[in-house]
Amino acid sequence: MEEWIPLLDIFLKSPSPETEAALWLDEASISFSSSSSSSSSSSPINRSSFVSLLKKQSYINDQNSSPSANKVMFIETLPNMVQSRILSFLLYDHRRFCGKDLVWLAREMLGGGKEVDFWVQRAAQNLLDIMPERKFDWISRLDLGSDDDGSIVEEFDSVPDWLTEKKGGCAGAILPWLPVSCADVDSETLVVDSCNEEDVMTQGRDNMEVDHREAVDEDDHEINVALQPDVHEMAVNLRAKVMSCESTSEVLALCDEIRKLCLMKGRDCLRVLALVEPWNAEDETAAVLLSNLLSGNEEEESGWPSQILCSTVLPKFLALEKSASRVLMSATIEFCKIHQRAAEYGLVFPLMLRKEGINTFICEVISRVLKECWHLGHISSFCQKLLCGRTKERKIMFLPCHRDLISDDMTWNESLFILFQNILTHDVPLTQGSVDCLVSKVQEMAERYCKSLKFGNFLLHFISKCAPMLHAHKYPLIESVKCTNSLVTKSILSKLNAL
Repeated sequence: MEEWIPLLDIFLKSPSPETEAALWLDEASISFSSSSSSSSSSSPINRSSFVSLLKKQSYINDQNSSPSANKVMFIETLPNMVQSRILSFLLYDHRRFCGKDLVWLAREMLGGGKEVDFWVQRAAQNLLDIMPERKFDWISRLDLGSDDDGSIVEEFDSVPDWLTEKKGGCAGAILPWLPVSCADVDSETLVVDSCNEEDVMTQGRDNMEVDHREAVDEDDHEINVALQPDVHEMAVNLRAKVMSCESTSEVLALCDEIRKLCLMKGRDCLRVLALVEPWNAEDETAAVLLSNLLSGNEEEESGWPSQILCSTVLPKFLALEKSASRVLMSATIEFCKIHQRAAEYGLVFPLMLRKEGINTFICEVISRVLKECWHLGHISSFCQKLLCGRTKERKIMFLPCHRDLISDDMTWNESLFILFQNILTHDVPLTQGSVDCLVSKVQEMAERYCKSLKFGNFLLHFISKCAPMLHAHKYPLIESVKCTNSLVTKSILSKLNAL
């Protein structure tokens, strides 16, 4: 086991474990081969033995679990971060491993009803998706020897027996293969024929437009309808106080009233806050609200810290057209240091997804929050989620009235590239998936920002910081950079050619 410690160290500490692990295995395998004659009793060090180590079964003592649940693989005893990095390495270097072993390992990680970490599950699924064996191994379980191709095709194209019987006893069917008579169809159902197809489709479009407008109207008034009249009246009164507070003591009293109104059992905080409109307060008032709306008893899981952020400072930053005030920025930083998850859900994610794209001033806000409030690993995980995650996997919190300001995807512009440059300058260890997504965006945007110095500086930092993970993208990147014509184009090409 001791001979594998350096490799596990790479997965634990390296910013680019995939390439370093592949290099270590190559060197260790060569060293073992050259010294095998003198120490023939030692176990080999190669890719096959590494997978065998990962698959090695261990037993844990848990009397409350079944014997099968007490049986775990060696890889499952490692920290979640190390597990996901190992699986990413197996994906990166999968052509040099036995495919059946990788498929078996990935399935074991995903199967058995075990609770698996999100990133471990994602890495195992990616590994399983890329392996060709999984697409065809089900064929071996089918008994196809007694049937010829003609009978299989005929059986596939044939109508089921129950539908054939129905068809025989159904007169006046709408369609010859569907046993539904005209009498079974409701009179309001649209039946399109060649004569009135255009009229019917026009009618359908008109109905859809009416339905859409009704849905929008209902959504606009949903906040008012969902709250009790007395709660609605109290929220409106608090809104007036938010605008008229002049002293700190008044704001502190206001914090108590807002907190009591929002945190009453069974009450929707977001709807109440949307009526109170705390984001319309002066920056000094908003800073006091942000610092005092939490009483200290609320847990992060309750969502209250995220709701405070998205209703107090998020709308201010979404509309930012100049540098944020020092008092508001200081209060935001102190809040985000303590409530990092709330900062992700209720501030940074929505700002990154601003429909018009972030500007220079919003870029400054996000950069300060990331740099002063989050750990490097948290920033790396956030970038992975932002660049590679599916939309439904993102947990974002904002008020319904601000929905039109936020998009489902990032709007790429120069300020966004500057933000990622700031992240790289902060020595954040990006994952291979994040690097691949950034390369894709660089190729897509190279012509648009061909003369942009900001885009060029991002590329320069990107290649310098992520060089070990860019070997596979070297030539596509060179072609993209050749489309640009900025002051740093030659420097970028020089660095790419040196990969």
